[in-house]
Amino acid sequence: MTTLHLPDEAATQQLGRALAASLRPGDALCLTGPLGAGKSTLARALIRALTTPDEEVPSPTFTLVQLYETATFPLAHFDLYRLSNPDEAYEIGLDEALDGGVALIEWPQRLEGRLPANRLDIDIALDGDARRAVIVAHGSFEGRTLEF
Repeated sequence: MTTLHLPDEAATQQLGRALAASLRPGDALCLTGPLGAGKSTLARALIRALTTPDEEVPSPTFTLVQLYETATFPLAHFDLYRLSNPDEAYEIGLDEALDGGVALIEWPQRLEGRLPANRLDIDIALDGDARRAVIVAHGSFEGRTLEF
């Protein structure tokens, strides 16, 4: 477990860029935290680091998933906030996204414990005007060197 202090939006964006550099096909990043904690800020920075700096990155809140092509793997950005059943995540392609690609998952608690094995859990909490990210590695992320 690693805890990072994120004093401002720029630090949250830097974390997203750092995470982007560490990803491999089959990985999942699971982002939790209250509304306004910075999950979308981190996700946009990560996606732009893997695509282009001016990539349009809409929130997938209503579409549930947005797909991106990167230089090395496909990336699927899931927002599971509106799901009522964990099976719905798999119906919209979570398994397929992890088969040769990477899944970035906001609101993974909607999966009710049916989380991907190879994942990095990132819980962002509000800490006054700043944020705190608690990062826990699972599966193939365990023992992997991550530069933050």
